[in-house]
Amino acid sequence: MASTDTAHNVPSWDRWFHLTERGSTLGTEIRGGIVTFVTMAYIVVLNPLIIGTAKDINGNFPGGGSDIGVSISLVAAATALIAGLMTIFMGLYGRFPIAIAAGLGLNGFLAFGLAPQMTWAQAFGLVVVEGIIVLILVLTGFRTAVFHAVPDALKYSIGAGIGLFIALIGLVDAGIVRGGVPLITFAVNGSLAGWPTFTFVFGLLLLVVLTALRVRGGILIGLLVTTVLAIFLESTQHVGSMNDETGKMTNPTGWGLNVPSIPHKFVGFVNPSPLFKLDLFGAFTAIGSLAAGLAVFSLLLSDFFDTIGTVTGLAEEANLMNADGEVDHLDAILTVDSVAAIAGGLGGTSSNTAYIESASGIADGARTGIASLVTGGLFLLAMFIAPLTKIIPYEAAAPALVIVGFLMMSQIRKIDFEDYEIAIPAFLTIILMPFTYSITNGIGAGVVSYVVIKIAARKTKDVPVMLWVIAAAFALYFAVHPLKEVLGIG
Repeated sequence: MASTDTAHNVPSWDRWFHLTERGSTLGTEIRGGIVTFVTMAYIVVLNPLIIGTAKDINGNFPGGGSDIGVSISLVAAATALIAGLMTIFMGLYGRFPIAIAAGLGLNGFLAFGLAPQMTWAQAFGLVVVEGIIVLILVLTGFRTAVFHAVPDALKYSIGAGIGLFIALIGLVDAGIVRGGVPLITFAVNGSLAGWPTFTFVFGLLLLVVLTALRVRGGILIGLLVTTVLAIFLESTQHVGSMNDETGKMTNPTGWGLNVPSIPHKFVGFVNPSPLFKLDLFGAFTAIGSLAAGLAVFSLLLSDFFDTIGTVTGLAEEANLMNADGEVDHLDAILTVDSVAAIAGGLGGTSSNTAYIESASGIADGARTGIASLVTGGLFLLAMFIAPLTKIIPYEAAAPALVIVGFLMMSQIRKIDFEDYEIAIPAFLTIILMPFTYSITNGIGAGVVSYVVIKIAARKTKDVPVMLWVIAAAFALYFAVHPLKEVLGIG
């Protein structure tokens, strides 16, 4: 415990961010912020390929035009802008080392589930409505109460499940795990083929060694070294992209998303303002109030529990839980995330939410909101400086996700697997996150099975009232499609 004199000597900005209190340094936070950005910068490229290439009911791309190239550029600029602003907001107000960006899964639901049934302005309106509802739940204390109602063992399983999930994301991004026959396959037809795969294996082994030896800044070192290797290999071997311009795989041994190279143009800017069009309640007319309400509910539950799961897992990994098992500034963190959902709708990028890839910066030492300021600043720079997002291939960033997955998976040791009443729900939580590619599904399965077991064991008094509410909400969430069929909703 620092003396009063020492505390008075700490600058006010240090006290605000808890820099000294959390045992970090300015250099460590800057490095952690850079690592987080490098690990998740792909979203500036990937989100436009999802949102920017989907047409609405009138055949228009986001922004109202029919030019797919313009649409992709607009969404890329808006993605970087909203991610940058919201991540900086998280750093300043939430004071937690977590980055915000357009949510994967949420953007797919928007592009392929909602936009074909309405205009883009109406689809973005639904995102804003969902964000407003979540913000109200935060301001009334409901979202925080939900966090406290989840048993500790399930919280640990959320962190472990996210660890497996983030490792799987890394393996899929690098092409080590692919879909096929059987359901998933290893690399290219069962073998490690191609220079991109070699790059991933090299990067993973390098990070394994650096992590095992506990080298300070090991993740950033690994990212940079592997990226340099990728650029060298592409310049000498001319590997090319895995997919053609339409997204179809034509070169199985090619690079997954970015083709690593030094770009010819270093500076450029696209004004994303054509995306800032909104029809707040138009969707309720376009597809009917009931269908629109179910869509908002699906968005809300996914956004709601993804963030709770992500914050829980990251706080455990960073050892930022206090003595009462709570996260400092939780209300502020959840408020920022709720505002980010609204901002994503207003900015035409889909709901923005907390990113589990933030674990890479935490693993490299980030402990405060200063790291988020750095990450957010780099996202804003990405609107102007092409190399920040376009020279780093999946195969160079993915090894960091695998190592981070290992670090987060270690939380499983805190779960009592001798107690089946909690061990089975914990197990379902852990496995369903990676197997269904959804944090929300994992949490839902864990909560519902926990309550069912308590009912069967006649221990309903052990279930807090709030957990009954959560279990009921998840039961409805899982039953959305059967309900639609019963009610005759398309």
